Amino acid sequence: MRSLRLKQIPVLVLCLTAVVPQRVVAPPPMNAATEAELARGIPLLMEKRGVPGLSIAVIREGETVWLGNFGVQSETTKRPVTKDTRFNVGSLSKPVFAYGVLKLVDAGKLRLDEPLAPYVPKEFTQGDARFKQITARFVLSHRTGFPNWPGDGQPLTIHFNPGERFSYSGVGMVFLQLAVEKITGKPLSQYMQEAVLGPLGMKNSSYVWEPAFENNIAAGHKTNGTPVDVPKAEQANAASSLVKTAQDYAIFLGAILNDRGLEPSTIREMETPEIAVDPNCINCVEVSSSGKLSTTMFWGLGFGIEKTGEVISLWHWGDYDTFKAYFTIQPATKSGVVYLTNSQNGLSIGPKILAETLGGEQPAFEWLNSKN
Repeated sequence: MRSLRLKQIPVLVLCLTAVVPQRVVAPPPMNAATEAELARGIPLLMEKRGVPGLSIAVIREGETVWLGNFGVQSETTKRPVTKDTRFNVGSLSKPVFAYGVLKLVDAGKLRLDEPLAPYVPKEFTQGDARFKQITARFVLSHRTGFPNWPGDGQPLTIHFNPGERFSYSGVGMVFLQLAVEKITGKPLSQYMQEAVLGPLGMKNSSYVWEPAFENNIAAGHKTNGTPVDVPKAEQANAASSLVKTAQDYAIFLGAILNDRGLEPSTIREMETPEIAVDPNCINCVEVSSSGKLSTTMFWGLGFGIEKTGEVISLWHWGDYDTFKAYFTIQPATKSGVVYLTNSQNGLSIGPKILAETLGGEQPAFEWLNSKN
């Protein structure tokens, strides 16, 4: 069995998954009344916050039980959002990529705790011996020491010893992407299509632009409602280039909740806290902002993990400038919700949507400062 290496986490964290049984707290029922309230309330939230388009999927017992599509793909074309409308999901690309990485782990082609440097071009690893310490486990739990993204034209640098603490990094995922492409001998878009998107039945998803997207894709909008050009990625970016429908993303989340496509032990490891986060800091390459670690918020292999009362949830947010997205799933109840928007204002409506579809508190939104 692979070592979990949880020495950095307070003993309390281990209790979340190993010692104290999780009491099942059922989310609000999805019935005609709930669906009608969502269908009435979501457009009001969107209008209040200036969100032109939104697509949402609600999960119960590991399966999608309700899809909602609201508003327009673009304020220019006024085409309505449908179940087949694709959105750029930003950082929601990362958990799907993590799943693809763990497929390689299950196949024995990659080990979570082996150095990635031998798989990465030398120009990315020269000048700092600590590059040889970076592993897939450190990348997926954001412990590389990398910044989120280096400045334009700046070399990739390490700001603290790998494994030492959490600091969110998109470029870390690209570093791991280079290793995945070396191991598989395929560009990431092809590998993910063959290993993840295709087998799970996600027909409206891709890490690169597809001509089929042209007539049914959301355009991003600035905070003032001005639409911007649709991004068309020619090369995959593991951290941010995934294009999906809400329905497809719910299929992926259902795979996690139903132990589909990966060994059950691998998914349990994916859900296990690797590191506690600083409650006041997301990108903390220079120094932790408070020096205190959260007792309720952690990071696993590709997911944020939060504990609210008796409930443990996996979550992530997406932020691709003019696109915002969010999901939360609860393994104990096999419930969840994912919503995608085409607006810089998209996260501001998340707390209300989560309250209506899952109930309970969502401290991750405070961490993201999305209420401001």
